[in-house]
Amino acid sequence: MIYTENTIHETANRGSIEVICGSMFSGKTEELLRRLKRAKIAKQQIEIFKPAIDTRYSEIEITSHDRNSIPSTVVEHSSNILLLASNIEVVAIDEAQFFDMGLVDVCQQLADQGIRVIIAGLDMDFKRNPFGPMPNLCAIADDVEKVHAICVECGKLANYSFRLVSTNDKQVMLGELEEYKPLCRQCYIRLNEKK
Repeated sequence: MIYTENTIHETANRGSIEVICGSMFSGKTEELLRRLKRAKIAKQQIEIFKPAIDTRYSEIEITSHDRNSIPSTVVEHSSNILLLASNIEVVAIDEAQFFDMGLVDVCQQLADQGIRVIIAGLDMDFKRNPFGPMPNLCAIADDVEKVHAICVECGKLANYSFRLVSTNDKQVMLGELEEYKPLCRQCYIRLNEKK
């Protein structure tokens, strides 16, 4: 294919959906921040969103477990993202598992408008069930990257977020190292049998 100025412009405005998923402590937000840093270097207009429920480190910033952060816009409902994403080239969404199922259509609309959408979130809850809109987002994504933590029991790659607090059976429970730990399949099964 011969690239002309028009084809390069068309390629630059082609929308896409990128999903970064994995367990807790796997570096999802770090990877999201890395991609946003590159977009900033490229002088692209970016907007970052997070769900209102996620107030662990900051009410207004996306913050990784390593305490790296970037200012973000807090939204209650996924439909708010469409209203706030005008004249934007890159939309980033962190903790996507906490959003409503409408997020799937929102991301599809943004990508169809030529916007690059980068999403980070847990693909499974502590019971190893698909979490919120994440499975559907993975299905419509142009690119899915599954990142892994390290199992704190044996040192293998960890896929699962094991909940240490057994008094709460709700799917959504914000927490950190005191409430969760990353485990591989074998260690997850072994420790679940002990509960």
